[in-house]
Amino acid sequence: MDRRRALKTTSALLAVTPLAACTGRLQTFATWQQAQQAVLDLLFGEKLVQGNPWNLSQVLQHLAQSIEFSMQGFPALKGAWFRSTVGSAAFAVFNARGAMNHDLSEPIPGAPALDPAQALKLSVNRLLAAMEAFAQFSGTLRPHFAYGELTKPQYERAHLMHLANHWTQFHAKTATA
Repeated sequence: MDRRRALKTTSALLAVTPLAACTGRLQTFATWQQAQQAVLDLLFGEKLVQGNPWNLSQVLQHLAQSIEFSMQGFPALKGAWFRSTVGSAAFAVFNARGAMNHDLSEPIPGAPALDPAQALKLSVNRLLAAMEAFAQFSGTLRPHFAYGELTKPQYERAHLMHLANHWTQFHAKTATA
């Protein structure tokens, strides 16, 4: 398949899937600080994760892994052809829409298993530490496993969209009789 056809196919597939198709709502974070506050707020209100076999702690571990890997290197990368065509086109579409949608229960390829027993406070702290490390990071960022090479502003945008996409699964815990 030539590059033009791959880009058209990818754009068409992404355009067909509405942003909030699975959740019915759209979440965005305009700034890194807004996202950090939302992570911190998770310690003060019980949330349930709907539509995912992961619990809240595991989702936060997954989000921390993504940010950490952008600085350290992802354990496994899609092929160079994929990253330079389909992956970069997917990021371009998400970036243009200002939101991403992806399989919210799919682990990062090659990433360590998420610990379902890890305390929420530890997962919140890990994610906040990863976010702070990213904000302070001045080294060379590693290629994204699917999107390929991203600048720091592009990576920040990707991380904010990733966080927001997962936030659509979080719902307040309601009392039951």
